[in-house]
Amino acid sequence: MTNQGVYRIYGSEMSPYSVKVRSYFRYKGLPHQWLVRNASNQTEFQKYAKLPLIPLVVTPADEGIQDSTPIIERVEAAQPSPSIHPDDPVAAFVSVLLEEFGDEWGNKWMFHYRWAREVDQTSAAGRIARQQQPRTNDATHAQNTAQVRARMVDRVWFVGVNAQTAPQIEASFERAIELLDRHLTGRAYLFGGRPAFADFGLWGQLYCAWTDPTAGALIEGRAPTLLAWIQRMTWPRADGAFEAWSTLAPTLNPLLEADVGKLFLPWSVANAQAIARNDETFTVTLDGKTWTQKPQKYHARSLAALREKYAKIAAKPAIDAALGAVGCLEALRG
Repeated sequence: MTNQGVYRIYGSEMSPYSVKVRSYFRYKGLPHQWLVRNASNQTEFQKYAKLPLIPLVVTPADEGIQDSTPIIERVEAAQPSPSIHPDDPVAAFVSVLLEEFGDEWGNKWMFHYRWAREVDQTSAAGRIARQQQPRTNDATHAQNTAQVRARMVDRVWFVGVNAQTAPQIEASFERAIELLDRHLTGRAYLFGGRPAFADFGLWGQLYCAWTDPTAGALIEGRAPTLLAWIQRMTWPRADGAFEAWSTLAPTLNPLLEADVGKLFLPWSVANAQAIARNDETFTVTLDGKTWTQKPQKYHARSLAALREKYAKIAAKPAIDAALGAVGCLEALRG
């Protein structure tokens, strides 16, 4: 069975991983349908999904694939032009690293801001409830909104959000948006004139954060160039070439050092070690501050995948020098 060359993307505007995949398909110019995941397509979704998670992509060959990073990697291998990987080998691996950072640490930003304050809870829960059941009356919608809000606020622990970690997450977000704003000054995308792998991973989280009141106000008030990139990435295009790492490093290194080297990678290593020990919780010091949470199994697997990508690089001197300068090397060596 085929679908006449058209991919089907089951997702949600509220899901950073769903919009990440949609942005990628738009950039590649691949024919696709965007299908909002709700009760109306439950039967077909279950036919293809191995897990009850979005996004789900159904290929023209009628095969279902899930998980945003593997989806993009699989399609990119089959449709390599225009490439999302810079020619410069250092830039190419840093892009892979920042894609992972966006998916895993950026999700903490988005999830925390979405469910930390009443105004954001109300906004997000109402939109989720309306997407799930778009034709309900106002009374039922209010009930559904309350149920979504209660369920999601109770789940913030899953991504490591708690009273201890919340201030660290907010400090990281506020610093990162300002650093990204500076880096994007004078360039359309993170690695030059066209989007790279990293753009999609970071953008999904920042786009969804921008749609929420508190995080959106921070972005609009403090990072106007980043805001333009967020809007540009809804329909990305190739407007120029990728840059060499030498021109990118001066403004990307501060983000790599402060948020990837001092926060994300030490957290990733501690999380993986906790999974290996079968610990109920773990505590790690991140940039001088204590962080405690329940371990996350998926993130241990994604760190292993990142380390495997690093291990496969044949010539490492330039990459090791760049990563070592910002404290990102040892965690990747394992």
